[in-house]
This record gives sequence, structure tokens and C-alpha cells, in this order.
Amino acid sequence: MSGNVFPSLDEGKKCPAAYSGSLKAVLREVIMSKIAVVYWSGTGNTEMMASKVLEGARANGAEAVLYTASQFRGSLMDQYDAVAFGCPSMGAEELEEQEFAPMFAECEPKLKGKRIALFGSYGWGECDWMRDWESDAKDAGAVLISEEGLTVNETPEGEACDACKEYGKKIAQA
Repeated sequence: MSGNVFPSLDEGKKCPAAYSGSLKAVLREVIMSKIAVVYWSGTGNTEMMASKVLEGARANGAEAVLYTASQFRGSLMDQYDAVAFGCPSMGAEELEEQEFAPMFAECEPKLKGKRIALFGSYGWGECDWMRDWESDAKDAGAVLISEEGLTVNETPEGEACDACKEYGKKIAQA
């Protein structure tokens, strides 16, 4: 192995321009993705999900940073290649209104073209809050990493924790 940062060049290709992937793919070989994982949690369930999403993203080579909703601002959006937002279903299947919803509203103008992921826990209902949230994010121009956000009923355990880690890996790969 030549130690070349462009693996395709080790196969006898002459220059980075000959790389078969996009420029973005080439850059990802050299520069890891920078991801923000932003969450609000009332019971600790969505916080647990956020930590597992973070763990999965880091395991896949991303530089990932964890924020609570009160720590994150729309002005931070441009610092990240992707943002994973986590909020549980509250009340009548809606986002938490005191901290999370205002923070997310502040981020909405920066969603156009931004890769984002949505996740959260719930204790009742049919996950309408997630479908509404996905629709709002798409309407704002976000590029959803997954067609459906990741939802976990109550406390994430076992397979649910594994799903959160896999979701984090998927975010890092997107």
C-alpha cells in the first residue's frame, strides 16, 4: 500500500480527477463529517437515544458533538455537515414547546439543502408528531437522511439502542 489518501490512486490511476466518485466523496476520504446531535429530553429517554446516535456517528468516523436544545442555535447550523435533531412526542403529539420548538424554528431557515436526521421517543399515539416534523423539515428544504425518523416507544433498550447506533452510523455515511 502506498499510503495514498485516495485509495483509488493505489489502483494505478493517475490523479484525483480520475477518482470514480464525486468530489464530495473524495473529500470525505480525507475529511470526516462533522455532525451535531441536538436533543431535548424530559424523562431521559430521548437523551439516551441521542447518546447512542452520537456513539454510532463517532464509530463511523464522524466528528460528532452533542448539544441540548438550550445550547444550540440556528447560527451553529453552518458549522456542521449534518444535524440530528431529537425530541420526544409531547402533549397532543407535538414537539416540546418551551425549548425545542423555538430552537428548531430558529434553525428552519438554515435547513435548505442541509442533511438532517430526526429521532425521538414516545409513550402513546401513532407517531403523528414525527410525520408532521418530517413534513415540516422537507417543506423547509431539508435533505432527510432517512425517509422516516427514528422513533422508540418509552425507554430505549436492547434492539432500540442498537437501532440508535445504526442511525448514527447512517448519518455519518450520508
